[in-house]
Amino acid sequence: MKIERFNVLGVGLHAMNLSIATEAVLEALRERSKGYICVTGVHGVSEAQNDPALRTVLNGAFLNTTDGMPLVWLGRRAIGRWVDRVYGPDLMLEIFRATQHTGVRHFFYGGAPGVAEELKARLEAQFPGVKISGTFCPPFRPLNAAEEADLQRLVGAARPDIIWVGLSTPKQERFMAEYLPRLGTTLMFGVGAAFDFHVGRVSQAPRWMQRSGLEWFYRLCAEPRRLARRYLVNNPLFVWRILGQSLGWRKYPLEGVPLP
Repeated sequence: MKIERFNVLGVGLHAMNLSIATEAVLEALRERSKGYICVTGVHGVSEAQNDPALRTVLNGAFLNTTDGMPLVWLGRRAIGRWVDRVYGPDLMLEIFRATQHTGVRHFFYGGAPGVAEELKARLEAQFPGVKISGTFCPPFRPLNAAEEADLQRLVGAARPDIIWVGLSTPKQERFMAEYLPRLGTTLMFGVGAAFDFHVGRVSQAPRWMQRSGLEWFYRLCAEPRRLARRYLVNNPLFVWRILGQSLGWRKYPLEGVPLP
């Protein structure tokens, strides 16, 4: 399934909506086509400006979704008004709904201790018949050799078609790019805080704030110490860079994007 990309500061975002993303995922599962899915917002694009390796990871994704209304608005201007937000927590639920009775196997990687197990119980109750074959709670550092071997054994026994990765950006993107070739799975999804949202440990912004581009303000009020720099420094800098790209003051070449 060919999906057009548009260039946001050198990061290739796929022009999509939730329906297109879901169909692309189901097609990849049917064809056993390995890849990872990055759910990318302004934060991810901003992080990639000073990290060429992260930019390469994002541009190498099977899907690089528009998770954030500023990216949606840019996509609509570049491609068409049908471009819409593909929000990590929504995409997760939609894929579970679409694979509920298909035998597709899921695996959860990430979250604080106990979160992945709680998420497993909640989604099994919400989607009866869904197959969640395992979980793994990693430490807050890179895996050592023994932990990596444990993960490979667990995944080998669980035989998941999808591994859901609940870390933060850019940690989860780097993890997926590094470990997809090492793990026996078809797809990996980096969904950030979706684990915490779905178990109720972190509250989501009201839908009207999400749709109006004000989710950042809600999250800043909820976690000011952790998110102040992300939103109060990176967001204005993102706007300035987009202005420069739009007016041609600076070029942002799209590099590392796989050919169709």
